[in-house]
Amino acid sequence: MARIAGVNIPTNKRVIIALTYIHGIGRTTAVKIADKLGIDHARRVQDLTDEEVLRLRETIDEDLMVEGDLRRETAMNIKRLMDLKSYRGLRHRNGLPVRGQRTHTNARTRKGKAKPIAGKKK
Repeated sequence: MARIAGVNIPTNKRVIIALTYIHGIGRTTAVKIADKLGIDHARRVQDLTDEEVLRLRETIDEDLMVEGDLRRETAMNIKRLMDLKSYRGLRHRNGLPVRGQRTHTNARTRKGKAKPIAGKKK
């Protein structure tokens, strides 16, 4: 099993799909990485040589922010918004939708399970 950026990527999957198991790498980025290194899209991870895995690892470490660094960066950005007390930061703090969605109805994912209101029976 190949280990890239601290993640064990599955060996029986194609390289493009296996790279998406790394946080911060989607399909498009995986295709770009494979093209840059000249790795065929149809090849499986188990068919890669040790040198190719090493080149993959080095390319990802040098060019991309992935896994822990990316998560830390995202968390710091959200924390910065909260510290500034910006509108978006307040929405994050209150657990409400941040991007302008309606909250009169819906938004249950962010707000959590509906709380019953006493005396609100029909």
